[in-house]
Amino acid sequence: MKKKKNTWIIQIFMWTFLLSILFSYTTNIISIKSNMISTAIIIIIVIFVGIMFDMLGTAALTGNEATFHAKNAKKIKGAKLAIKFIKNNVRVSSICNDIIGDICGIVSGGLGAVLAIDVAAYFNISITLVTIIIAAIISSLTVGGKAIFKSIAYKNADKILFSVSRSLSFFKRK
Repeated sequence: MKKKKNTWIIQIFMWTFLLSILFSYTTNIISIKSNMISTAIIIIIVIFVGIMFDMLGTAALTGNEATFHAKNAKKIKGAKLAIKFIKNNVRVSSICNDIIGDICGIVSGGLGAVLAIDVAAYFNISITLVTIIIAAIISSLTVGGKAIFKSIAYKNADKILFSVSRSLSFFKRK
């Protein structure tokens, strides 16, 4: 059991490392070639992605497996994947909430710093003031959004899991 736990920790580390590089590289390349408004939109998209994955992780933790066994018995597409999500809810939650959610938080903060520098230079105002305001906006959107959508995930876990698993099942090989 201990070896299996250590393997999972190493996998989390590697996934986090690789996804962080991918997210950071992609958003930085896009933001370098963007203006302030485009950078702000990219930040909002990154925050939204983090919130949606946080919602999915919460839904996996609170979903009702029996609902999907009934759907799976009727051969409804996506039910089998939803059962896998629920059976592996701790890992799904860890990947969605911790890995992707945290990476999105870090990337949005980094992009916020880039935006703060651009805004301060453009309007010739204090970088400290702009940084504080942008950090507060990013933080409140992230935390507030996650709070709202965690509540939605808790109340609608089965619907969320079914929608996601049904969508993902179209990409699965037969």
